[in-house]
Amino acid sequence: MHSYDEMNKVLQDQKSFFIKNGAPSIDLRIDRLQRLKSLIMDNRYDFVDSLNADFGNRSKNASMLSDVYGIVPAINQAIKNVKKWSKAEKKSSNFPFGLLGAKSYVKYEPLGTVGMISPWNFPVNLTFVPLVSIFAAGNQVMHKPSEHTPITASLLKDLCDKAYDENEFATFLGGPDVGESFTKLHFDHLLYTGGGSVAKHVMNAASQNLVPCTLELGGKSPVVIGKSADLKTSAKRIMFGKTLNAGQICLAPDYVVVHKDQKDEFIKESKDAVTEYFPDLKNNDDYTSIINERHYERLQDLLTDAVEKGAQIDEINPSNEDFSQQEFYKIPPTIVSNTSDDMKIMQEEIFGPLLPVVEYSELDEATKLINSKDRPLGLYYFGNDKSEEEMVLGNTSSGGVTVNNVISHLQQDDLSFGGVGPSGMGRYKSFDGFKNFSNPRAYYKEVGSRFDKFFDPVRPPYKGDIEKILKKLFK
Repeated sequence: MHSYDEMNKVLQDQKSFFIKNGAPSIDLRIDRLQRLKSLIMDNRYDFVDSLNADFGNRSKNASMLSDVYGIVPAINQAIKNVKKWSKAEKKSSNFPFGLLGAKSYVKYEPLGTVGMISPWNFPVNLTFVPLVSIFAAGNQVMHKPSEHTPITASLLKDLCDKAYDENEFATFLGGPDVGESFTKLHFDHLLYTGGGSVAKHVMNAASQNLVPCTLELGGKSPVVIGKSADLKTSAKRIMFGKTLNAGQICLAPDYVVVHKDQKDEFIKESKDAVTEYFPDLKNNDDYTSIINERHYERLQDLLTDAVEKGAQIDEINPSNEDFSQQEFYKIPPTIVSNTSDDMKIMQEEIFGPLLPVVEYSELDEATKLINSKDRPLGLYYFGNDKSEEEMVLGNTSSGGVTVNNVISHLQQDDLSFGGVGPSGMGRYKSFDGFKNFSNPRAYYKEVGSRFDKFFDPVRPPYKGDIEKILKKLFK
């Protein structure tokens, strides 16, 4: 267990190191990123095994996709662009001083030490992808991984301790007590990835030291299926996103809104897609478990509550297996229809393989439903009707959007990632991520002494009508 004092000492050492050595050179930043890439690739099988052990069963193929190879493009992009991102940005200076040699520019400088609290659902990806932005911006890091994936957290600590000096990157293991102490440290910035309820405590603790926060949260990311959508392709793409990591993704499609005439066909296509991906589920290594008993029970409660309030449940169980007796906490993909607003499944983020399907007669019913809830992290529209697409996207708000797929905007190297309102604040990935963890320091160099007389009209003693001069200056 790490105490507050122990962690604070590391923080003070990092701060002293930064003051003594100044902002790291571009070469050192690239070196830190190269070390990260080597760490991931050299230990990829260990990461995949540790994730599988922590989950009970986690698809090794999906882990290789999400928590190994899925991280590499962000590293490559930062290595390629960090020199360009770090260049001073020229700005114009006020007339007439710009003409007389005054200079204005912005330089992005490191903040110092960034605290990072990472989640259990993608413990490697959601540590290292934000880390790319933090390192590219020239910062040092203190990291608190999730206690819900202890084997992976321990591996992360061992590998990062070997690859980095404690003044570059320090990792602290432990449960909620360590997490609570961690949020009270006087970081230069704090990144938290997780749920909204904990985020309130994190932000509250950070506010005591006026530590700025980046919060990557979640919410109920909706899917709107327009009448022009290809239902077969849409269902395949939606169910791939919904069953990846058994729906334990902050960007997972949370509920689907489909025209009433197409609802039954969409449900049929969804069942076909899942059956194709997972002919059986219980002992299928490619179908991931729910992380622990608490989350398993939470998901079962959502289903029970929905059934009690009149929902129809379609469990997609292609081999008709019995899940009442099982080694791990697996839940078959389940379609929930005939929903109502008073069901918990329509109010809380699901974070599991349950998918409510809601029907609409007119498209504005879909946007009304979306707007009745907190603004989500992702929003997905399927269809080939431009005006319909504009109507859905123009009348809603979300952190990001993917059209004709789910989750894919997160995978685009040049797009930043983040939420809006209750789904989060701040961005990481790409140039926006670099800026997020930088101080955009504004610089102005004044005109030389031979032009000093230009200031005389606005200096005392004032003679005549100052307003005449001000009108000219500030028109």
